[in-house]
Amino acid sequence: MITALTKYWPDRQRHQQVWALAWPLMLSNITVPLLGLVDTAVIGHLPESHHLGAVAVGSMIFSVLYWAFGFLRMGTTGMTAQALGDDNGALNRQLLAQSLILATAIGLLILLFRTPIISLALSLMDAEPIVTTEALKYSEIRILGAPAVLCNYALLGWFVGNQNTRIPLLLLLVTNIINMLLDILAVYGLGMHADGVAAATVFSEYFALILGLYLAKRHLKHVSSQLEIACLKRLSDYINLIAVNRYLFIRTLCILGSIAFFTAQGAKQGTDILSANAVLLNFLLLISNWLDGFAHATEALSGKYIGAKKLATFYQSLVSALSWSVGTAALLSLAFWLAGDLIINLLTDIETVRTTAKAYLPWIIALPLIGVWSFLLDGIFVGATQFKAMQNTMLFSVFIVFLPLWWLTQDYGNQGLWFSFIAIFVARALSGGYVYWSLCKHKRWMD
Repeated sequence: MITALTKYWPDRQRHQQVWALAWPLMLSNITVPLLGLVDTAVIGHLPESHHLGAVAVGSMIFSVLYWAFGFLRMGTTGMTAQALGDDNGALNRQLLAQSLILATAIGLLILLFRTPIISLALSLMDAEPIVTTEALKYSEIRILGAPAVLCNYALLGWFVGNQNTRIPLLLLLVTNIINMLLDILAVYGLGMHADGVAAATVFSEYFALILGLYLAKRHLKHVSSQLEIACLKRLSDYINLIAVNRYLFIRTLCILGSIAFFTAQGAKQGTDILSANAVLLNFLLLISNWLDGFAHATEALSGKYIGAKKLATFYQSLVSALSWSVGTAALLSLAFWLAGDLIINLLTDIETVRTTAKAYLPWIIALPLIGVWSFLLDGIFVGATQFKAMQNTMLFSVFIVFLPLWWLTQDYGNQGLWFSFIAIFVARALSGGYVYWSLCKHKRWMD
């Protein structure tokens, strides 16, 4: 990245272009962790901590399950952005249709095998019996939203790839507000617990799908060419989409598997540790979703300029996104240092959980400045469709760094667990930076 910094410093126009894409994505992304904060706050103010633990376990299961198919968003974004840069309207339409069909098929398979999926997931989490019972109720409802969730991934990726970031803002803002309101209604109005939180989420997921399909239909009026229906019926026309995205699938499994492993190891240390880690993971979601605003803008811009064969403009966009990302990360660290205790107090009334969470808050304060590099590098690689590099850096970070460090630091309890978890972000930044340097050195961005 040093080459780009010294030779391709962006002008004011490039900064404006990055912000024009980033600010809607930042606002839309921030609604996701805010929803998690509301879920945690609504359940966290109930007198029994096992309700909070159940939502933590259930949410983690579906984060792993659904985000394992995150390639439906990332892969669609990179390929659509390159189709836009190449002015290939027919391919643009084809990518949307194929991604939606693939997402629907995967979602229906998840519903078909929902019983063994839930049973296996809960057994792997190995939480206390009272937490597992409540988490089962949550999971049996939450899994019904699988087709909608995966189709929404495809829609969001397609809109971002088309440089249209205001529609994702509208979709996520409206649907997450509905979800938050339904959370409060279900728990405090109807007397439900984890099952009410799950039902609210499923309703909002299908609402998002209906609204997203309507907005996609409107956007297609501005896309040239027509969709060839024949390409949707031939398996061979899906091969490229599947082949490219298999790297993202493995990469996503690694990172979400590591988060699930982190949660499971916390659960083995007791309900208070599990609940405290669940509270702190909301900070992680806040960090990643805020900084991903610049990363997603980088996906769209890098894909567009690589598709258009404008390498100099590609580098200028990256440097602009980097400068704003690092500045934002510093502000997040400062905010958590000043207000971290207050945020924890707002999330739960359980004193033992509050005290436990505050003991590990320093890891969260440091995380924005540690993680910003890997988030931005992911954005670069998605736009450039360098998915194999993303897979390999994640495999290295999880299996060569995280798991060995966890094994070596088990005697340090939850502190050792957090140390090994944060090391993933350091390893991703170092290995991803090496790949970036190699691609720049050999000028392989167009490969």
